[in-house]
This record gives sequence, C-alpha cells and structure tokens, in this order.
Amino acid sequence: MNAPSPTDAAGNQPLEHELWKITLGELDEKMGVKILEESVERVVATMPVEGNRQSFGLLHGGASLAVGEAVGSWAAVIHASTMGKTAVGVDVSATHHRSAREGQVTITATPIHLGGTLTTHEVLITNEAGQRLCTLRITNLLMKRHK
Repeated sequence: MNAPSPTDAAGNQPLEHELWKITLGELDEKMGVKILEESVERVVATMPVEGNRQSFGLLHGGASLAVGEAVGSWAAVIHASTMGKTAVGVDVSATHHRSAREGQVTITATPIHLGGTLTTHEVLITNEAGQRLCTLRITNLLMKRHK
C-alpha cells in the first residue's frame, strides 16, 4: 500500500517533496537546544541559560544569535524542502531587549516572507515569563539541493 502524499501544514495540497526534519548540529547539542515544533509555519525550540552565559552571568548575546540563526535557518530549510531545495543564510540581525540569568529560553521562528528564491523569518527569544529577550530577522537564499 502506498503512503499518502505529504501535504502542507494546513493539510491543503499535496507536496511534491518530503519535508526536511531538523537534525541538531554540534553547537546546537553543546548549547542544549531541544526542538518542540517543526513546520513551515513555525519552528519552536528551547535552550537553557545555564551553560550559555557570558562572564557577567547573563545569557550570552552570541548564544542568542547562534540559536536564533539556527532556528530561523531550520524554518527556511523546511520551506525550501517543499520545493526540493535547501537554504543558506545571507543576512541576520538582532536586537537584544533584556537578558536572563537562569532558566530556559524559548526560540520561535515564524515566516515574514516565503518565496521561491528568498525567505525571511522573524525569530523571537523569550524567557519563561514570556518576556521578549531578543528579536532576530534572518533572510535565507533558497538553492538547489546538492546530494
């Protein structure tokens, strides 16, 4: 028996290609990143503050950028996979609003633009109280996937 064709996240139309599944990289594992959700519409992950602090005891801004870029890029690759493509980051910017000393942060990427050549995602990093710690914007170039 044949498996049903994949559909988009809303279940609307059959997709030609199977959605890419997130695989953590070495840095993601060292940072303690955990994936909670993965779809074209939304990627959500968590990361502990502990182990990702700078010398003053605050969540490191570089850790926020690294995890935000990873989650935003994963979201772009999931979208790209619907077209048999992959994605590479071409621009990322971030604004740090506040920091954290402990607990866990949640990283959520949602699309601003899902094109056939470029994607742009907003990535929010929030603390356990739901307060915004950092806002990132990442643009990815969609390319032919090389095997």
